[in-house]
Amino acid sequence: MIVALLLLHLGAALVAPSLVRRLGTGVFWGLALAPAATAVWAATQVWAAGGAEPHTERVNWVSDLGMDLTFRVDTLAWVLTMVVSVVGALVLVYCAHYLRDDTRGNVGLLAASLTAFAGAMLGLVTADDLLLLYVFWELTTILSYLLIGYLSRSPASTRAAKQALIVTTAGGLAMLVGIVVLGTAGGTYRISELVAFPTAGTATSVGVVLLLVGAITKSALVPFHFWLPGAMVAPTPISAYLHAAAMVKAGVYLVARFAPAYADLPAWQVTVLVLGGATMLLGAFRATRQNDLKLLLAYGTVSQLGFLILLLGYGSAGATLAGLTMLVAHALFKSSLFLAVGTIDHATGTRDIRRLTGVRTRMPWLTAGATLSALSMAGLPVLLGFVGKEAAVTAVLDPADGWWSLQGGAAVAVVLGSVMTAAYSFRFLWGAFTDSSRPPVGRPAPPHWHRPTWVLVAVPVLLGVAGLALGLTSTVLEEVLAPHTVFVTHVAGPEVHLGLWHGLTPALGVSVLVWVLGALWWGMQSRRPVEVPVPLSPFDAGRGYHHLMRGVDRVALEVTGFLQRGSLPVLLGTIVAVIIVVPTVTMVTREVSWPALRLTDSAAQVATAALVVSAAFLATRARRRLRAVFLVGVTGYGTAYLYLLHGAPDLALTQLLVETVTLVVLVLVLRRLSGRFPDDPTRANRRVRAVIGAAAAAVVGAAAVVASGSRVQEPAGAGLADRAVDYGGGKNIVNVILVDVRAWDTMGELSVILAAATGVASLIFLRDENLRRAAEGILRARDQWARPGVDPVDDRQDAVTPWIARVDLLDPDRRSTILEIVTHLVFHTIVLWSIYLLLSGHNQPGGGFAAGIVAGLALCLRYLAGYGAELSAALPVRPASLLGTGLFIAGGSAVLPMLFGSPALRTWITDVPVPLLGEVHVVTSLLFDVGVYLVVLGLMLDILRSFGSGIDEIAADEKERVAGR
Repeated sequence: MIVALLLLHLGAALVAPSLVRRLGTGVFWGLALAPAATAVWAATQVWAAGGAEPHTERVNWVSDLGMDLTFRVDTLAWVLTMVVSVVGALVLVYCAHYLRDDTRGNVGLLAASLTAFAGAMLGLVTADDLLLLYVFWELTTILSYLLIGYLSRSPASTRAAKQALIVTTAGGLAMLVGIVVLGTAGGTYRISELVAFPTAGTATSVGVVLLLVGAITKSALVPFHFWLPGAMVAPTPISAYLHAAAMVKAGVYLVARFAPAYADLPAWQVTVLVLGGATMLLGAFRATRQNDLKLLLAYGTVSQLGFLILLLGYGSAGATLAGLTMLVAHALFKSSLFLAVGTIDHATGTRDIRRLTGVRTRMPWLTAGATLSALSMAGLPVLLGFVGKEAAVTAVLDPADGWWSLQGGAAVAVVLGSVMTAAYSFRFLWGAFTDSSRPPVGRPAPPHWHRPTWVLVAVPVLLGVAGLALGLTSTVLEEVLAPHTVFVTHVAGPEVHLGLWHGLTPALGVSVLVWVLGALWWGMQSRRPVEVPVPLSPFDAGRGYHHLMRGVDRVALEVTGFLQRGSLPVLLGTIVAVIIVVPTVTMVTREVSWPALRLTDSAAQVATAALVVSAAFLATRARRRLRAVFLVGVTGYGTAYLYLLHGAPDLALTQLLVETVTLVVLVLVLRRLSGRFPDDPTRANRRVRAVIGAAAAAVVGAAAVVASGSRVQEPAGAGLADRAVDYGGGKNIVNVILVDVRAWDTMGELSVILAAATGVASLIFLRDENLRRAAEGILRARDQWARPGVDPVDDRQDAVTPWIARVDLLDPDRRSTILEIVTHLVFHTIVLWSIYLLLSGHNQPGGGFAAGIVAGLALCLRYLAGYGAELSAALPVRPASLLGTGLFIAGGSAVLPMLFGSPALRTWITDVPVPLLGEVHVVTSLLFDVGVYLVVLGLMLDILRSFGSGIDEIAADEKERVAGR
């Protein structure tokens, strides 16, 4: 069921942008069904989660790595699932009205990212595999970057998004190393097994600390707390979900998940208690100084995250129960308050307590709901925040190792932090809903009022009421949470129970003291004019981060300036020198085995090798670019002939075609360069280059020989000939490898080709005008196809059809009648040959790659005959259409077998009887080959449009500008 829910979130995220464009923000109601369905399903698992056999799902994924899609819903996972799904559904409903008039950003992208984020959090909290957890962890990082940077035109928004991305990604990388260390030390990556049977030792301690680095960066603990207040530039519903209920809870969840196994480690205790306590105090102190309601809640969130991690990592059953209770309470009251601030901002246009007036009288229901949430945050009865905070005080009030210990310091931090929490809670209510927070002189005019919809009021009120309801039924909540607490017994502590009344206990006395001191703190703050800032410590983590980033940029600049002097020969010489030195040192200092070599099998090989060496030598002596290009081409063609002599016709064909394409591209590019090489090196310089080149060739050749003689495992190609027939249904081993055995590699290469084609086009079609003219040429060619036999220049029906398209656009001095006639005579034959290579490539030399190049060379011939107009007439489509269609077909051939229960890219082989033809051998990997064919053809078309037509148009523009001057 979890897999189905994840797919539901994914599907909703994929269709969200197009639906928002067509239907508007009302689509958020439909998107909310995905997390709502998750909440409904999770509600049915409430008692099973705490049982001996919680719900578990397992789907095979990467079997070679032992990595499966394993999900497990125990008590902790259930609590987080309910939090992220319930709050996620309400936030999506809230967005339907909050973003209704928002035209500052891409609402469709926000809808997709927010829905996908809910799914990623569901996967994260239910994953029972460390590597799978990391995948979802990084997905939340990427999606949060998109959501924080929603206002892409705002420098503050993009800066905050980058800051959050850098900090959390750095922590995620450290966490990945910790995951590998823990998985290696424990012998498994299953989280449930690692927690049930924890290991000890230095490696485990190192892995745990690295794991905690990921947690403290994600949950914004000191010294990484600065990124969370900066992320408040995002729209308020995003802040309510990511930074109150969901994303920042990922680090809290990680601590809670591994506390049963590692809370007794000294490194764990120091990291969790010290950083948790410091974060709680610093965040609360900063919150009491804020005038922006959203920033006040942001710093309060930082404080509460430190509080949660302290409790859940404390190591006792009582603290864990209090931590889980506070986790639920925090999700409710903080999301309610964020959304209330969003409603206030939406209605008044401001969040500044120095300007807000009349909110209480205009929005009494919102005032009531936000008051419930703020009082829950302050820990007042009878709300869930009071229940959790009293349980927390009870759990830490009697430190196991005395007051002069980490536990004692944690208890002090909890009490002082709670005092400041009460203070900034009262400050929130005072600033948002009372007019007395304004200074007596210069009272501002009431802000412009925009009546909010009922949803913008109902959602935060509902969350506030939920905190009241759970506070009244906290004894039932304890039954739900208790199954997880029994596993955390590393630190001794008093017995803790949830409830509204436990008698006149020390915890109740501390709670009363907290309320009194918090009220006094707020009272002293309220006497101070809100415009007067209170100086803080000169040290600021945010400024430290910016100084660090500037330092990194400076170091990168200096290193780049030192290594790259702007000289291509120097740069290449440095690279080649490293290639020479490193393998040479390795081969000299270590014992290597030299296999027996057979230099040649025939005289033809010797002759071909001599030709290749001679061409390479002459290329180094050539002073003209075109001569050097053709000589380098001879080395490529010679290599293809060597492949043929070794009995590899498929490799020979591919090398021949690739070399031809390379030659064509270089010749096209040379039109924009001078005929001779610009530098004229001295004799000494030429000798140095010759020595470096010869040394590199010798080292690479020796390394290849040593590698071939150092094999310790059976060759990967052993038995491949038989497997090609049995598994791939073809006799061409090379093609079977590409589309069957190593099809995933080919899929990655297709993506690289797509990126390369995009880069080529972007360099040439740098201006919109060039793109417009290319599109107009395609449209003209399509119009000509639609009216065959009609000359686009002279539309008389008896007009003679010319050999090439748009003769009127060609320079008469550049036309070649013989080339035009030959092109039209052989073009269709070449295309037909490419199709033959495509269809026969599974058993004969060919395949989608070679066939696509042949078809591209046919287009190249059309371009040489008639330039851009002829190329558009030959294939009047955009290269991007061919590239995208080919990648889609290749991807579809990967997904299609999965629909029938087979692995991705699995080939089916069958013989189909066809009248007159007999038995026709059919393999489904041909569909994948068709995708490769279209991608390669699209790349060739893109190259010809860019380096051919594009450069022609640029040259024509320059010629016109010169003529105009």
